[in-house]
Amino acid sequence: MNRTLQPAGMSTPLRNPAFLLFCILFVSFNMRSPITGLSPLLDLIRGDFPISNTMAGFLTTIPLLAFALLSPFVAKLAGSYGMEKIIFFSLIVLVIGGWLRPFGGLTLLILGTFLTGLAIAVVNVILPGLIKREFPHRIGIMTSIYSICTNVFAALASAVSLPLAMNGGLGWKGSILTWTVLGTAALLFWTTQLRHNRVARLAKRTQRAGESVWRSPLAWKITFFMGMQSLIFYVSIAWLPDILQQQGLTRLQAGYMLSLMQFSMLPFNFLVPILAARLATQRLLVLVTVALYLLGLAGLIFGGGHIVLVAICLILIGIAGAASFSLSMMFFNLRTRTPEQATEVSGMAQSIGYLLAACGPTLFGILHDVSNSWTIPLLLLVVAAASLLYTGLGAGSPGYIYPATSKDNEIQVK
Repeated sequence: MNRTLQPAGMSTPLRNPAFLLFCILFVSFNMRSPITGLSPLLDLIRGDFPISNTMAGFLTTIPLLAFALLSPFVAKLAGSYGMEKIIFFSLIVLVIGGWLRPFGGLTLLILGTFLTGLAIAVVNVILPGLIKREFPHRIGIMTSIYSICTNVFAALASAVSLPLAMNGGLGWKGSILTWTVLGTAALLFWTTQLRHNRVARLAKRTQRAGESVWRSPLAWKITFFMGMQSLIFYVSIAWLPDILQQQGLTRLQAGYMLSLMQFSMLPFNFLVPILAARLATQRLLVLVTVALYLLGLAGLIFGGGHIVLVAICLILIGIAGAASFSLSMMFFNLRTRTPEQATEVSGMAQSIGYLLAACGPTLFGILHDVSNSWTIPLLLLVVAAASLLYTGLGAGSPGYIYPATSKDNEIQVK
């Protein structure tokens, strides 16, 4: 039975916005930690399953492939069944994947990691649209809070996964299971949101014939910006510990340096979305981001492993990573007019973008195996950072993915 038509940003009367935000934050705790918590454990995993550098890189690539495969279909699923319900089922899959990964050998490790990636893909796509719908006048601050929580737990996972495994006596299997507890908590809290599930279908849309997000040049710029910043992040998560150990750091020092990079993101995960929301154009933010990436990567290539220089370089890369990730999330909302459009461009950007990013860790490992050096693989990141300049300047310019129409979408709520 149809209910009355409501604007996209109107919440159901009984919903508590503060508790909704609390539930969103618990979900965000799981958006990177199951992946970043795996990378420091690769050496221990290789002790149980002898695998090459290429295969080790593939383990961190599996979630990105899952992102790419499922992301294009998430907007339609959310429109058919409701955002809240789709997030709920995704969290169930996340918990199942988390329990599968430590048990049953390499096969279940791969399967569980793939399921984890599918679950994260769905939530990654939906959350920007949900935030735009429920907090239409606070998109900047809400994106800031969501981003900083995502990255806090990504950094914590990188920092404590190895100590938990080695010093805590849990081994790599117990360390991985630690992060499944977060997923279980998120699932339990999110059950409270199911009664607010809204099935929103497009009743009428005034647009030009043939209009599609896939035909929007601006949407493609956002997509490639998303892909290149993701490639840099996931390659860094997968391979920085190995790079730093070869440059003379111990295993624990390398893990702490990776955590330093991620903790350096936190203030800028909070500040950049707020600043981006207040600016008419985000081009200056893009220029600063690219410059920081290039300076940090140059220091890694030519710095010779000096621990102070390494720390400075990783802080620069961390700041750039926070800015580029936050800008990606903001572009979904700043360059669209409705929550449905935000979900559409989010699905496109995360599908193609993560497909590009998925090539990164595996290609990085192959280049290292072939060249027996980290210099050539690191140049791949330099190219990726430089490509952010063109796509970011386009995505950061004022405009929308669709030209102006006579009226906004009308959302029919069931």
